[in-house]
Amino acid sequence: MRNTLEDLYYGNIAPNTQDMAPNSELKRATDRVTRFEKQLIEQLDEAGQAVLAKLIESQQEIDSITALENFILGFRLGVRIMAECMDTNDGDIKMGGE
Repeated sequence: MRNTLEDLYYGNIAPNTQDMAPNSELKRATDRVTRFEKQLIEQLDEAGQAVLAKLIESQQEIDSITALENFILGFRLGVRIMAECMDTNDGDIKMGGE
């Protein structure tokens, strides 16, 4: 446990910077998006390309916010589960030795 706390302190833990596994479903989907984006850029004029760039940037912002919120919600859920596991003063059946 101490190693994790030290890694966190020294900035060695960065959950927002992970690599995709090659040949994964996520990698294939990302490659498709990139391919379609290139095709669409070729079909658009300069004004359309500017709008597409703003759309992509806005979607990336939404994705980033969503990832952060889901990380926090998941972490909070994990802590609530841990806290509830520590509560042995409920229920009608008690574990032996308590």
